[in-house]
Amino acid sequence: MELQPPFRKIIHVDMDAYYASVAQLDNPELRGKAIAVGGEGRRGVISAASYEARKFGVRSAMSGMLARQKCPHLIFVKSDFARYKEISAKIREIFYDYTDLVEPLSLDEAYLDITENKKANPSANDIAREIRQRIFDETGLRASAGISINKFIAKVASDINKPNGQKTVHPDEVIQFLEELPVNKFYGVGKVTAAKMYNLGIFVGNDLKKKTLEELVLLFGKSGTHYYNIVRGIHNSPVKPNRIRKSIAAERTFFENISSEIFMLEKLEKIAIELEKRMIKSDTKGKTITLKIKYSDFTQQTRSKTKADFMQTKERFFPVVKELLFQDKLTNSVRLLGLSFGNLNTIVKEPVWVQLKFDF
Repeated sequence: MELQPPFRKIIHVDMDAYYASVAQLDNPELRGKAIAVGGEGRRGVISAASYEARKFGVRSAMSGMLARQKCPHLIFVKSDFARYKEISAKIREIFYDYTDLVEPLSLDEAYLDITENKKANPSANDIAREIRQRIFDETGLRASAGISINKFIAKVASDINKPNGQKTVHPDEVIQFLEELPVNKFYGVGKVTAAKMYNLGIFVGNDLKKKTLEELVLLFGKSGTHYYNIVRGIHNSPVKPNRIRKSIAAERTFFENISSEIFMLEKLEKIAIELEKRMIKSDTKGKTITLKIKYSDFTQQTRSKTKADFMQTKERFFPVVKELLFQDKLTNSVRLLGLSFGNLNTIVKEPVWVQLKFDF
């Protein structure tokens, strides 16, 4: 099956080891060295690692203790979110010089739809290269980019030539690219799903393509439809310049593991106060409250409850938190507790998008 025009021109820009690179930018003594952003102690968790550290197997979400074992000369630095946001804002201004259709995913990555751009440049590849060069010239940081006809392929492509590179998947290359792509490289396919696919003899996109829609839905539920479409290059989600916030959360990792629900309730009181502040500050209310529990063995559990009315204050939602805490027995001691609101009053029905026809 060949894809039919019209085709959009989507760029996914992803900063290279952003938090670690900012630390190296601000402190020249750290350049070229293995560094990790995060806590060093036994309770510490790595939030980012430089490419020099990654060579030793240091990764984000890894414990500081394990990271030290993998890389004895690892240098730990503290997070500086004010600085990350400052530079991110500068990078975003560069994006807006080319298009108003910018969808930030986080401080260090975003989608850009440059099908019709402010530079009147027909080459998406040239624009991506120019943006990356400007980011380096104006911030001193490196970025990678993926360019293709939809967000899914662009995001996959941005990882191929990292760091400081870019990859374009042209419309006539999309089908072959997806058929040859290992399934663990498909954005949204995690370790568990990939392992399940391997057991089913699905190793690359072409293997996935041989499964019928009915088979994939039976095997993977709603995600089966997603897999059926993306391996055929079908992903029509537009770049959304005004992303709607879908949840608000607050959580806390403890220095010592907790095994008593009474102590947990005390900790949840403080977390609830912080969540209330965030809800009020953002003028947001929610119907679904979720309790997140991460155990000492790093397994995780969530418990949720949805109420008929919107909630915002601790007085309203904390009785629900208590119910969630005591609704089931704990399986181990606890290292992290979190609360989040979903089903927010900010979520509205999305507009219908009409795709105009442009040459790629």
